[in-house]
Amino acid sequence: MTVLAVEGLRVTFPVRGSLLRRSRFTAVEDAAFTVGENEIVAVVGESGSGKTTIARCVVGLRRPDAGVMTFEGAPLPARRPPELKRAIQMVFQDPRSSLNPHMRVGAIIEEAWLTHPSVAPPGPRADAVEAALAGVGLDGEAAARYPAQLSGGQCQRVSLARALALSPRLLVCDEAVSALDVSVQSQVLRLLVELRATRRLSMLFISHDLGVVHQIADRVVVMRAGRIVEQGPADTVFADPRHEYTRALLDAALELNDIGMT
Repeated sequence: MTVLAVEGLRVTFPVRGSLLRRSRFTAVEDAAFTVGENEIVAVVGESGSGKTTIARCVVGLRRPDAGVMTFEGAPLPARRPPELKRAIQMVFQDPRSSLNPHMRVGAIIEEAWLTHPSVAPPGPRADAVEAALAGVGLDGEAAARYPAQLSGGQCQRVSLARALALSPRLLVCDEAVSALDVSVQSQVLRLLVELRATRRLSMLFISHDLGVVHQIADRVVVMRAGRIVEQGPADTVFADPRHEYTRALLDAALELNDIGMT
């Protein structure tokens, strides 16, 4: 089953400081791809390629200028009802800035259920919070801490726990491991793969790092200057890239590996 389908997506932004009032910059042009059930699709490209703009459109944080997006066969409206907001969740790049620094971890997770009471678990809320934290590999004691008292990797796990508390069917990860060091990156990537298996989650994984993408993606969508230049099964794209830009990205990633900078 196709969980997410994007077709003909176009997104523009006004050009600041332009003498022409209607001058606009095209961030995404004619983007089209799908995400299947229990599939991880990575969107890769350099900074400014349009990949994060697509992610924000999918979760409803940005309205596209043109194109069609469907979720489980039904159109995604500009104004999302609570059910769709719950079903499509996002994990952001900076785990600390995405968590309220004035709230304890337990309250951060509980807030998800207060916003969407239809999926609030039965029984004592403290037990549910502990179970949510255990599901992402955190001890229940983390519930009493503030984000500033946790490491970056722990904060990202809290972000995951908050998103998963709503039982989403599509998880959008926008550079979700780029702010973490290499060892913590590997831990979070393994966790995402495990969550995909245990929860049958579909994922849209945004990244500029081909080394990270190679570890997690089933299919890869390569973007350059707002356009998709190549897409296909991850093994095929990595083994036999068709577009010169994809080859350049792979060559750059290999050079970083050679000098120990991944």
